[in-house]
This record gives sequence, structure tokens and C-alpha cells, in this order.
Amino acid sequence: MADDRPAAPDAVERFEHMVEVAGRAQQMMLEFWTREGTGPVAGTPAFDGLSRMTDLWADWARAFASADPARLARLSGDYWTDALMLWSGMMAPGQKPAEPVKDKRFQGDAWSEAPVFDLVRRSYLLASRYVMEAVGSFQGLPPEEQRKLDFQAKQFVDAMSPANFAALNPEVLAEAQATGGESLLAGLSNMLADLKRGKLTMTDEKAFTVGGNVAATEGKVVWEGRLFQLLQYAPTTPQVFETPLLIFPPWINKFYILDLTPQKSFIRWAVEQGLTVFVVSWAQGSEALKDAGLDTYALEGQLQAIDLVLQATGAKSTHVIGYCVAGTILSATLAYMQATGQAEKVKTATFFTAQVDFEDAGELLNFIDGPTPETIGQLSEGKGYLDGRYLATTFNMLRPTDLMWNYVVNNYLKGKDYVPFDLLYWNSDPTNVPGRFMQEYVGGMYSRNLLVQPGGIHIGGVPIDLSTVQTPAYVQAGRDDHIAPAISCFKLTKAFSGPQRFMLAGSGHIAGVVNPPSAKKYQYWVLPEGEKTPATLEEFREKATETPGSWWPDWIQWLAPQSGEKVKARVPGKAKGFAAIEAAPGRYVQERIA
Repeated sequence: MADDRPAAPDAVERFEHMVEVAGRAQQMMLEFWTREGTGPVAGTPAFDGLSRMTDLWADWARAFASADPARLARLSGDYWTDALMLWSGMMAPGQKPAEPVKDKRFQGDAWSEAPVFDLVRRSYLLASRYVMEAVGSFQGLPPEEQRKLDFQAKQFVDAMSPANFAALNPEVLAEAQATGGESLLAGLSNMLADLKRGKLTMTDEKAFTVGGNVAATEGKVVWEGRLFQLLQYAPTTPQVFETPLLIFPPWINKFYILDLTPQKSFIRWAVEQGLTVFVVSWAQGSEALKDAGLDTYALEGQLQAIDLVLQATGAKSTHVIGYCVAGTILSATLAYMQATGQAEKVKTATFFTAQVDFEDAGELLNFIDGPTPETIGQLSEGKGYLDGRYLATTFNMLRPTDLMWNYVVNNYLKGKDYVPFDLLYWNSDPTNVPGRFMQEYVGGMYSRNLLVQPGGIHIGGVPIDLSTVQTPAYVQAGRDDHIAPAISCFKLTKAFSGPQRFMLAGSGHIAGVVNPPSAKKYQYWVLPEGEKTPATLEEFREKATETPGSWWPDWIQWLAPQSGEKVKARVPGKAKGFAAIEAAPGRYVQERIA
């Protein structure tokens, strides 16, 4: 007999509320597509970068033709055996199969409390393991193609996680039930806003202001040109070292990664050590810079900035730091200066996560193939620059679970509010890059590895030979760097012929650099004083001594004896010809991609 009793009032109210939420969601979607059309979605870097991964089906189809049939058959049989054991274990009363490998995506109790979601979780982890093993069964493939297939398989496996789908994620369903569907509506609003912007939002960007609570170290812009502004920071000590410090940040990101909060600022800390600190703040890529290539950043950028610092301080030489791509080009600039009799202008060179030999350049190689430079040309055609959001999406795809899907789940599926985090704010502030430079950099370095070949590239018509560089060098690498792997950065020690100190820092591309002593985090490895750098990174690891905490004190202990006598502190804006133009951090760094 049917139950004709009326539903409880609260159940009716919940149902009515869910209907209302569904209607509001439908209205939001209708307004978005009416207002924006398909252009802002299909044409955005975030969409286009992800859509390229669909090419993996064609790649896999070709690769499976070369697979070992016997191994594939064995893997298939093993998978079905394990899958049946999983199902039988889940169905047997009072029994459960062994707990799979811990995975932070499924740490919540909801994944194991309900049998259906426990089965979904375990089935996914089992299938993922066999997918990765199957990719390893291909035979006779070139190493670069096998590497690309491994990378694509990992991207596919991460994307297919049940945590990324609302109907398969018990935490998402619980949140929706608890909020009457409002969490899904908030997530939809977040997603539509990101589609319009063309990039994934990771943090509350309204919580930060460049020049306010980030990039706030006191200083002045003392020179500017079409390519960069030169910033000089105010001293905090009555005397400073005679030799100044000039920092070249990468122009594919903004310099304030080295000047986040006061507690994390490398720039502020360097000033406190008694250094006169200058920083180059690069201009956004624009049509006005469409002619900017390797030569431009080496000569009009780095060499000109070196000359300006020497003029502003009256010093005979300067220390320089090159971070990431700026370090790569700095190596070529130093070789050019050696060849043209200008090497004495640089006292020492420090390299933060910089590569010169790209043979082991890591997972970024998976995005590089023959047509890539032409593709960059197409993406920058008509405007002269590559939209920085393409690069940001590419870097995020190197760690998709942490830098993409984590935010999809929290902000789109659960509708969570964005949490303020200065590092993620910087990461969400990408920079446009001149198309010509990107073509030359990707084609010359990643595709053809020309920089380590004597005469492989020319700067200002001069053939570049890194082995001629005798400038003392401090080479930093990050143990867990996913952008510039430690094994690749280590090769810089073999490129130069001068004295050097190699240091391996704990953590990765950013945290391995931005690790102030006050944080008391991570560790670093160096060789005993005076010991020669070995031939391989493996040998270095065996001989090196581990020290807990920040490596910054080790760097200043290396730098200070090479910095000359102490002189009266230099005040920015007071040197002849270098009057203050505006307060740091200047206009260039505050320009954001619309």
C-alpha cells in the first residue's frame, strides 16, 4: 500500500530550496553564455592548454601497436584478478581488502565510511596503477616519446580521479546536502568567473596589493626604459659593502617573488646584510617589444643594467643574481662580456634554479616538440607577445593534483571561499612574454640545446662559449624542483671554468629559493669548504653535508669576503643622473593581464 502521508515540512522546504538553487544555476549559465558567448572560453589559455592533452589518444594508439603483447595480456589478467579480489573483499561480510597506498585526495573519512565510495576510491587507485604499468610495456620507442607518454598517462590518471567529479565525491555531496545546494551554486559562480578570466583562481586576490602588503620593501625607481625599470632599495645599515648586488628575476614572472611579505623577502634580508640592492623590474610583453629576443634581454637588458648600477654607485664591479630563465641568459651575457673584454664588471654571479644544459630539463620537455616554436608564433601573431596565462597553465600542469585539481574540487565543486596566500597571489599574476624571445628560447634551448654548444648561439654577433666564463659562481638548485630539475641545474657547474660553490636546497623551484632563516624550514647540502665539485649530482649527494634551515646565511658567508670594504650607505635617488622616478615597486610590476 502506498504511503500517502505528506512529506515533513523540513523535507518540503529542502526540496523547494533545491529547485530554487537549480533555477538560479540555470539563470547564471544562461546569462554567462548570452553575455560571453563561446569566445572567452574556447580561446582562453586555460582551456586551450588543457585541450591539448586530448591528443594523447592518438599518441597512445600508435604506442600500443609497439607494446609487448605477452606483457599486456599478463597485465590485463592481473588487473582483472585484482579487481575481482577487490569486489569480493568489499562484498564479503566483515571483510575488507588491504588498504591501498595513502593518497591525500582521499584522506577524508567519507571516502572509507560508505562502502560505495570506498569501492570507487579503491577501484580508481587499482586502475591507475595498471594504466601506468601498461604505458611501461611499450617497446622500441625513442626515449623522448616514452617520456611524453608517461607524462600524458599521469595527466590522464590525475584528471580521472573520482575526487574531481561531484557525483563521485562524497565530500562534495555532503557539502551540497548541508548547504541545500548553495555550495554547488557558489562553485558554479567561481567556475564561470574563471572561464571569463581565462585562468584558474587559486587565492583571494583582493587580499593583496602590490606595493602594499607584498613588494613593500622601501626603495625607488632610479631608471627606466622600454624593457625594464631599475629599482634601488633604501639601506637599513649606516655602512654597506662597496660591491653592490643586482638581481635579475625571470621575465616570465614578476620580481616580487623575492619581495613577498617582510618576513619572506630575500630583497629586504639582503639589504639588512649591508648590501646595496638593485632589482630589474621587467616590462610586460607587448607589441612595442615584439622585436625582443635573446640578444635584447642579454644586451639591452642585463648588460645595460650592469652598466647602470656601476654608474649609480661608482663601484668597479657588481654581484649579480639570475633566477630561472634570467640565469640562463645571464650565463650567455657573462660569456659575451668575457669575449668583449668586460668580464671585470661582474664580481660574482649567483644562479637560482637556472639551466644551461637542457638535456635533462624535466617534464617541461613534454610540452616541447618540433612544431612548438611555430605554435608560439601563431599564439603571438598580430600582437607580438605570448599571453602569460599560457605559461601559467603549462607550469600548473606539471603538478596537476596540487596546482589544478585541488582548486577545481575546493572552489568549483565544494564552492569554498578562496584563502589568502601571498605565494599563490604571485603565482596568479602572470606576465606576457615577447613572442620572438619565446620562439628563440624554446627552439634554441629546449629543442636544440644550443647554449652549451660552443658557438651554438650568438649574442650581438659574438659566438657564445660558456667554458670561457671565469666569474666566481654560486649555483643553487632545488631538490624537488619540477620546473628546473636539480640534475639539470647541477650541469651549470660543468659549463664554466671559474671557481664555484654548488648548493642543493630542500623543496622546489620557489620554496627552495624563498626560505628565510626565520622560517626554520627545510635544509640544504653543500660540500666541505675547499672540496672540488664532483662530476655528478649523485656523487655530490654522497659527499655533501646536510644543514637544517635556510641556505641564505651560507650564501652571504660566501659573498661577503668578495664584496670589498664598507662605505657610506647609498641612498636611492641621490646619485647624479639617477634621480628617483617613483617609489618602489614601480609601475611596470603593477601592470596585470586584463
